Parts: sequence; structure tokens; C-alpha cells
Amino acid sequence: MGGPPRGATGPSSNDSNPRAERPSRSRPPLPQRTNPTRQPHTSQHPLSIRRNTAYNLLGAIVPLAVSLVTIPIYLGLIGEARYGVLAIAWLLLGYFGLFDLGLGRATAQRIAALRDASAAERAETFWTALTMNLGLGITGALVLWPIAGYFFGQVFKIDEALRPELLAAVPWLMLAVPMATVSGVLSGAIQGRERFLELNLISVSGTVVFQLLPLAVATAGYINLGALLPAAIFARVLTLLLLAWRCRTDVTRGQPVRFASTQAASLLRFGGWVTVTAIVGPMMVILDRLIIGATAGAKAVTYYTVPFGLAERTTMLSGALTSALFPRFAALRPREERQLATEGLRALVVVMTPLTALAVLLIEPFLAWWISPELAAHSSLVGQIIILGFWVNAFARIPYAQLQARGRPDIVAKCHLAELLPYFGLLYIGLHFLGLAGAALAFSLRVAVDYLLLAGFAGLLRSSLILLAAPVGLLAAAALIATSCTLGSPTWGTLASVQIGLTLLWAWRDTPPALKHAAFSTIGLANKEKGSDTFTPGSICPKACTSPGCPNASSPRSPPR
Repeated sequence: MGGPPRGATGPSSNDSNPRAERPSRSRPPLPQRTNPTRQPHTSQHPLSIRRNTAYNLLGAIVPLAVSLVTIPIYLGLIGEARYGVLAIAWLLLGYFGLFDLGLGRATAQRIAALRDASAAERAETFWTALTMNLGLGITGALVLWPIAGYFFGQVFKIDEALRPELLAAVPWLMLAVPMATVSGVLSGAIQGRERFLELNLISVSGTVVFQLLPLAVATAGYINLGALLPAAIFARVLTLLLLAWRCRTDVTRGQPVRFASTQAASLLRFGGWVTVTAIVGPMMVILDRLIIGATAGAKAVTYYTVPFGLAERTTMLSGALTSALFPRFAALRPREERQLATEGLRALVVVMTPLTALAVLLIEPFLAWWISPELAAHSSLVGQIIILGFWVNAFARIPYAQLQARGRPDIVAKCHLAELLPYFGLLYIGLHFLGLAGAALAFSLRVAVDYLLLAGFAGLLRSSLILLAAPVGLLAAAALIATSCTLGSPTWGTLASVQIGLTLLWAWRDTPPALKHAAFSTIGLANKEKGSDTFTPGSICPKACTSPGCPNASSPRSPPR
């Protein structure tokens, strides 16, 4: 977001388990992978990574589509002022997850690392994390309750007629705090078991109900916040029940409830560093708006935020892929993990580069059509620079996931802390000399440095720089065409067509054979026997894989689940 340190050092939280023994080093223990000398991971078909990525991507797209449909309806039913309060409440419901102190991510990493351990060990991790998160959530709610009452009662600017509704809804908001923390552990446990279809079905259905249930209440005529927020909380309760049901099936069935203090210390140490990242990352994104607003005015914030929000949508694909890779990274041996990361990076590059080139070339006419020619004139260059920054940021997610899966979230957090002050200095300089384009350049340079640091610590830097050399040249050509040619002119059209054609040609040439096969299968051109899957060299699969039909297979095994 080379082989520097690989995982936490010192005794782990389950030292009594010979599977979890690792060489002793100087660092304090963090949740980490099981013994690197164990046999190669063989629990799932490599095809599952592509399938899980697709599940995660759909899980991100469907809620977005639902919100696009429901927002105008909400505005018409309850009005802008009341919807604004409801939107803030929904935002808070999302941020309440910070009270879990990273234990959701720690649970996912630990359960994935214990893939080949006993069910009792995985259940012990789950119950320990769940107990702590419930306690943290209740504590957070009790601390926030008087603060929220004062803020919404005395500070928050709202129509006085709506203030009693808002104050009456505060207890419901506080109830959502322990629900958010518990949800993190439940989701993390399912992710650690790589049950991505189940997780995304629950997530999507829960989000849809979360959007539609308050809408149904409003349609019935109950438009006050005292009715809308309880409806939203009830939708969250349904989601929690579904997550708990799947955790019982996949993690805790037949196992006693058991809290382990040694596990608790290890999980909290891991989660603490994850929390640092969860705070510092959004802080850098939020504070840049404040600096732009203070130095360039409110209109400048709009000219920056609109293209930023569009470019940020490109991270859905990389987020879907790394969510699928994270538990696999935690379970694999170091050599297999690095190979899987390289193959994942290659797949991401060949998909993201043509899309990014197209976005760079077309963002100006799109903004003119979507918003206005005036906004396009101010925002197109900003958007082109930010799009290129998010292209780099997409690849940083792979070493980011690697390092956390190794039990080294501290490296990720320290990198982000080291970037914080230099970024704000660079942001100020960029705004002073180049305006909004300078701010966009500061962002893109910061995420590029972030990638170099994380890839270096993950051992991917050299191989990834070789892999990225050609696409960097192709995207530089796209940026040059977009900024130096008159939009819509014959020269622009010719050069843009040639550039996109060359980018697609390069992408197809460098596409891993497994992805080509998947593409052909999707459109019905692949020769596949019914009920079987064909693998080719270079697929997203460790060399020691034992999946049926894989050319890297070293021994037969039973079909995957």
C-alpha cells in the first residue's frame, strides 16, 4: 500500500501447538501464520480466487446501484434536511467499526493462518475476539452517548423542529456501536474461512434491507427519525443474525465457548496497528479537502472532490481481488505467497491499465456531459492525475494485504505514519504553485511512495517495477494525448484510438493464460469438459499446487469443496 521481515516474531499466542511454532526473533508476538515448514496449502482450487474476486466485486457494485435508485426516493419522501441527518447517521454507523480496534481484520488473519489447525483452535480465536469486541462496543457506546447528546443537542445546526427527533434517535445510534464491532469479528471469521459467496450474499442482502426498510417505513407515512433509525438498526440486526448463523456453521459448531487471554493479547496487538492504518489513511483523504477549502475556497473543493470520487470507484476491482487473496496469503508458505502475489499483480495490471487509459482520455467529455462544461474545464486535469494515482494505489493493495497476512500490520501502519507529515507539506506546496493540479499531484506522488514502500517490505519491488514498466509508458502516452491535443479533433481521435489499441494489444499479450481461458469460457469459446476446469502455466496458482488438472500439481488430491 526484498525480503524484509516476514511476520511477527517471538512466541505466538498458541505456542503449545506445534503447528504454530516459528523461529524465535526479537519482536513481540503478533498473530501470524502457521509453521512455514508445513506442507503446501491445498485446501482450495485456484479457480476459487477468481470466483471469490467476482463475489467481492458484485458485493461492492450491487449496494452502489441500490443507493443510486433509493436516494432520490428518500429525498422526495422525507426532505433534504431529514435525509441529511439520516445520511450522517449512516456515516456514523460505518465509522463505529473503528471501535473494534482492528480485531475483525485480526480474526480473519488468524483464522486463515489456522486453516490446517484443529477446529477447537479456530473456535477459541473466534470466541476470544468476539468477547473483546462486544466489550469494546459496549464501552464505546457508553462513552459516546453523552458526547452525542451534547453535540446533536447544542452544536449541530439543524431546524429546531427536527432537533427533538434527532435527540430521541441518539440511543438507537449508540445501540449500533456494539453491533458494528461484533459485525467486524463475524465478517472476519467468515473471510478467514474463505466463504466469500456466503459473506457477500449476507452483505448485499443486508445492505439492500438497510436501504429499503427505512424507505418502506417512510412510504407508510412515518417520516420522523424516531422511526427511520430503528428501522435501519433492525436491518442491521438481521444481518448480524445471518453472520452469526454462518459463523456457527463454519467456525464454532461443536466447540465450547472459550476465552484465551494469550490469544487476546496477540489479537489486540495486531488489531492496534490495523486501527492506526484505519485512522491515518482516511485522515489523509479528509484533511486534504480541509486544506483545499482553507486555501482555495469551497468551489475548489467541489472541483477536486467530484473527479476524486469518480477515480476512487476504480479501487473496487483491486479491493475485491485483495479481499480474496488475504486469507490465502495468511495460509501459504513464503515462496508460494510471493508467487501468488506476483500473479495477482499481473492479473490486476492487465485489467486496470486499459481501463485507466480510457478513463484518462474520456474524463473531460464525461464530466462535461455528466455535470457541466465549466466543471470539466476546472476538474479534467485534476481527474487525470488522480486517476493515475489510483492506478498505482490499486497495486499497493496487494503488498498491503501480504504484510497484514504475515502478521506485520505494524509495517503498514508505520509506512502510513511516515507519509503523513511529508504529504501535507507536499500538498501545501502543490496548491501554492500549481493549484488543484498540484494537490492532485501530491496525492498521486504519496500513493506512489506508499506502493514503493509496501512492495519493498513485501519483497515485490523488483519484480513489480519490471512488470509495470510497459504500462507506465502506455499511460504516459494517454496523459500526453489528453493534455496536449484538442478534445474531439481528428488528431485527438486518431492518437487516442491508436493508444487504446496498443494498450489492449499489450494487455492481451501479457494476460495470464488462466484469465484468457476464463474470458473464453465466459463467452462460450473455451473447450471445457463438463464438470472440469483446465489450468495453464502462469495461472494464479502456487507452483506446489495440487489442484486437479493443474500443470503445477505434484500429487493427486480430492476435489475441492
